[in-house]
Amino acid sequence: MLHGRTDAPLGERLRSAVLKEPVPADASTVSHAERTVEELENAERYADDRERFVGLLAAPLAAAIGFLVANYLIDHDPAPYLSNGRPNPAHASIATYHTLELVLLGLAAVMLASAWYRKRLLLGIAMALYGLGVFNLHYWGFGVPFLLGGAWLLVRAYRAHQGLRDATGGGNGPGRAAHPRSNKRYTPPM
Repeated sequence: MLHGRTDAPLGERLRSAVLKEPVPADASTVSHAERTVEELENAERYADDRERFVGLLAAPLAAAIGFLVANYLIDHDPAPYLSNGRPNPAHASIATYHTLELVLLGLAAVMLASAWYRKRLLLGIAMALYGLGVFNLHYWGFGVPFLLGGAWLLVRAYRAHQGLRDATGGGNGPGRAAHPRSNKRYTPPM
């Protein structure tokens, strides 16, 4: 070991630098019923290591795909005029492609920030929007994995919320009524 360097593979060193230590096998099988409300609130609020790792991997990949797609569209944009001098309806302004590139890069930045701060719901929304945007450009191979990853994160966020709601008694917290409110609409007599 020279200057604190180990002989571990690069991927393992990056993973240990960014992610927490792995949870023991017996602690990972704890059900929602056996967890405290505070643990469930933290599980709902913050993404776990696997979800964060997916976000930290997806964000740079999304930025690279954003550059690739925008440059490909610019390079293969048809001529502004047809051979008879009429405007080409298939032509789009280069500024449109640059705006598209900025939007895709913005979504990649949101993915990176939400993965860094462990915001599962925001990460899921950003991944799903990115996947939908690229999918609508007819680059299905790039869009579908982001749609699936975003859907996976959104389902996990929903399940974490449901687990917390079930543990706290159906969401009857302060300021929430335990029974449905009566309808206060006035109906005049006939």
